[in-house]
Amino acid sequence: MVIFDDYSIAEKTSFVIGNLRERLGVKPEFKFNKSSNKIRDIFFQTISQYDFSVRALVVKKELIHSSYLKTKKNECYNFFVRNLMSYDGNCLSNASVKIDGRGNKEFQNAMVSYLRKQIGSNKVRKYKLVDSKKDNLIQLADMTVGAIARSYNDNRKNNNYWLDILRKNRKIKNIWYFR
Repeated sequence: MVIFDDYSIAEKTSFVIGNLRERLGVKPEFKFNKSSNKIRDIFFQTISQYDFSVRALVVKKELIHSSYLKTKKNECYNFFVRNLMSYDGNCLSNASVKIDGRGNKEFQNAMVSYLRKQIGSNKVRKYKLVDSKKDNLIQLADMTVGAIARSYNDNRKNNNYWLDILRKNRKIKNIWYFR
């Protein structure tokens, strides 16, 4: 979860990401797993100048014991999004939340309904499901999640490199490891 305390900083960061994507010729969007190391380096060095924070939940699927969550992909996704938003370190208050709009409309509507019931309107006033190709801040979240996920793979070269950039620039507020 990428958090901005100031809407104008979020807008400025989004604008910079759009310009950076154009300048680097990245099409159609920034995605960590599809980006070269050079693109990742430039991306993280650039966005680290802006005021945002990151809270994340890392889930190893093999550690999930619930047969329900193991077999119901959408419900599993909703459950962990709810947990991330519920244990938010009090950073969500009357927030506007953007979520990657993957899945069909039925899933999207069910997810928003579930989150509204579980989270409450005092934390989140508005949910918006958006296409990552059209939203630079969702791309920021993807790149950040990719850096965090890479850090858990000891077999990969530079596994902590991009997460360390975020840490060095004090962007990481919390990474919660689900057990």
